[in-house]
Amino acid sequence: MSNTYTQIHIHFVFAIKHRYGIINNTWKDELYKYITGVIQNNTHKLICIHGMPDHVHILVGLRPTQSVSELMQDIKGNSSKWINGKRLVAGKFEWQEGFGAFSYGKSQIKDVIRYIENQEHHHKKK
Repeated sequence: MSNTYTQIHIHFVFAIKHRYGIINNTWKDELYKYITGVIQNNTHKLICIHGMPDHVHILVGLRPTQSVSELMQDIKGNSSKWINGKRLVAGKFEWQEGFGAFSYGKSQIKDVIRYIENQEHHHKKK
């Protein structure tokens, strides 16, 4: 796609099935690195990733070569296989069906990054 310029920023949110809080601090960074690799292998740009024990937030610079749904299918499918293959949880790990995807303009990116990076603080307010 020569001569194509896009600026598509998508904030994804997806949760563990039944919202079980089983993403452990001992392996969450490895999970985030693995998800980063999936995003990069699909030629997108990871801007930020963080989450809580029961869900993950990702901010991606999306290229127009893949749909939002296809990218999420790759991320969730590959990461659940990775978690199960490493036996990081008791029983079978599954992501909840569906996801949230929100688009943002360039001027909003710093605020979205701050929101994603401060998940612990955000969830303490509840």
